[in-house]
Amino acid sequence: MSVLLRSRDDRDPLDAVTAGERRATVRTAVAIGLATGAYGVSFGVLGVAAGLSTAQTCAMSLLVFTGASQFAAISVIATGGSAAAALAPALLLAGRNAVYGLSLVPILRGRLPARALQSQLVLDESTAMARSRSHLGPEAARHAFLATGLSVFVCWNLGTLLVALAGGGLGDPRRLGLDAMFPAAFLALLVPQLRRPGATTAAVSGALLAMALVPLAPAGVPILAASLGVIPGLAVARRSRSGA
Repeated sequence: MSVLLRSRDDRDPLDAVTAGERRATVRTAVAIGLATGAYGVSFGVLGVAAGLSTAQTCAMSLLVFTGASQFAAISVIATGGSAAAALAPALLLAGRNAVYGLSLVPILRGRLPARALQSQLVLDESTAMARSRSHLGPEAARHAFLATGLSVFVCWNLGTLLVALAGGGLGDPRRLGLDAMFPAAFLALLVPQLRRPGATTAAVSGALLAMALVPLAPAGVPILAASLGVIPGLAVARRSRSGA
């Protein structure tokens, strides 16, 4: 009871810092969600244009909820491909989320049903936000993961629903340059990670590998292959620790 009656001025300064950090995380998460919502709008336009119904388009966003996989699948369907043909590139692109999940094991807590629900939020953005807050502790990383994942989920699905209901009448936001907001926000999240030993080496190695494979490999393969950039990054990090 004494804790509950404690005045605002008597609070531990660390509590105020934590509250401020949480508010900053939520603001960033909302901004990322709004930026990513532009892609949800794009998907709604493309889904309707490919011949999907409003229900089918929205169901894909709700259940698949992996932008790259959704765009890959809808591009195959739009060109007359079957659902089976659309499944292969979609699964290939979704493979990176499994890798993300391994790094998020300490963050996905609770019983199996709870962890299964949280795993639906494993995305590029939520993983990057969790990693960017990991230096503040596991609870801060978990809060960043959930805030970002939920923000993106809501904005993505609202964007898909609104445009699907409008029959694509709002047009493609890529014509307005709104799609540039997403990669810009994602790059901003990655900047803090470059301070870690070996991170720059891993980033450059992965980028070079992906660029080399883009004209040669099927869609999705360069993204997965870029994860191999972590190998030289780990070597540099290990050398840095041993020399310290």
